[in-house]
Amino acid sequence: MVDTPMPLQRTANEFPTQYWNDSCNESELRYAIENGAVGATSNPTIVGTVMQQEYDIWAPRVREIIAADSTLTDQEVTWQIIEEMAVRGWKMLEPIWRASGGQAGRLSIQTNPTLAPSAQKMTEQARHFETLAPNVQIKFPATRVGIEAMEAVTEEGISINATVSFTVSQALAVGEAMERALAKREAAGQDTSWMSPICTIMIGRTDDWVKAANKRDGITVHPAAPDWAGIAVFKRAAAIFAERGYRTRLLAAAYRHHLHWSELIGGDISMTIPYGWQRLFNSSDVEVTDRWAAPVPQAHLDELMAQCPGFVKAYEPDGLAIEEFETYGATARTLRAFVASYWDLVGTIDDLMVPDPDVAA
Repeated sequence: MVDTPMPLQRTANEFPTQYWNDSCNESELRYAIENGAVGATSNPTIVGTVMQQEYDIWAPRVREIIAADSTLTDQEVTWQIIEEMAVRGWKMLEPIWRASGGQAGRLSIQTNPTLAPSAQKMTEQARHFETLAPNVQIKFPATRVGIEAMEAVTEEGISINATVSFTVSQALAVGEAMERALAKREAAGQDTSWMSPICTIMIGRTDDWVKAANKRDGITVHPAAPDWAGIAVFKRAAAIFAERGYRTRLLAAAYRHHLHWSELIGGDISMTIPYGWQRLFNSSDVEVTDRWAAPVPQAHLDELMAQCPGFVKAYEPDGLAIEEFETYGATARTLRAFVASYWDLVGTIDDLMVPDPDVAA
């Protein structure tokens, strides 16, 4: 008896649409690879979640690290754990990376979110990450400073993943920066064939911001309309990337419902899907068919354009100047969330380094 391929396997096998695992959890990544995933990602929120999911693995490891060197700070221990999680994922994906010539099989590790104001400090950390594994991909925020840093390291030969990105204008700025950096490498006679720059658009967080801004500003629209906001932004950015021949691959992230998967099937793009959503999609009866060319429902798009200024800024190619990227609502929300998640993770390490005496062991 031949097993029927799961919906995500069919997505990966029948279309140019790649999918990644939106976590560095070992068992979740194994499930994803078995179902056709060719990459994975992490960020402070994800690492904190994995720390709790695999506490029986990582708590003893933290104690080992402390026992070996009691002079380490909580942040130094935190980064050793983050890097060890990443190395584990890179090893699992390395066969895919080798087979694809560097175009797949990478796990993205995020620069310290507290370094976001400094291109130099993010660049220095990226250079360190590059020494950890051959299939590393390094995440920078798609802000003015972040784009400056990612352009610099791309010119050095490091593959990047632009994150904290929600708008067409951010994606285009990243695509343009990557073309400049790749062209400089090529002009210097350096190989770029194995590089695979990625620009993430966090489509679910685009939806979230449109909804939050509408609530804040007292704007009422059809309840389904905001759920198409991120999809509309993603498809418009992809169309412009194709027109301009940008070599950066777009990645959809921050899943909220099945349209974030089903409406992107058929595109020569990637999607990073959390484990829980993978299980739901694989058990669903959603038809696996090419919807890439299908437009966003016109009534919803018209309403978003007419009623929602936050969406207009995200959707129009010139909706934001590069100086406005950091203060756009979805960007500011996510930068704040990543910084908070980072300090939560450090707090978990602190509890292991200095256990609470009021809590029974």
